[in-house]
Amino acid sequence: MNGNVTEVLRLGGPLTMTTVSGFVQAGRAKAAAGDLTVDLSGVTAADSAALALLFDWLRAARDAGHRMTLSGVPEGLGSLAALYGVDELLPAQAPAASTR
Repeated sequence: MNGNVTEVLRLGGPLTMTTVSGFVQAGRAKAAAGDLTVDLSGVTAADSAALALLFDWLRAARDAGHRMTLSGVPEGLGSLAALYGVDELLPAQAPAASTR
């Protein structure tokens, strides 16, 4: 465990069905290793595969007894989550002031 330190995983570019497979294992490993903040501010496009990826990582974090939060959620991804009725299931965005 890494105590109170939260790892930040920054994603950039498209996060779509054609790209998410390249992120799965790295995110799972980070989520299992300790608390994780996923920074989505660099994501340029997202589809339902992005939501599936985030829920996969959330499950990995919870199974390991860790927390996962999101930051910089693109408007389109947030709208997609709301459309599917899963926005309340996503972890709350990390406060902007929490930069350790």
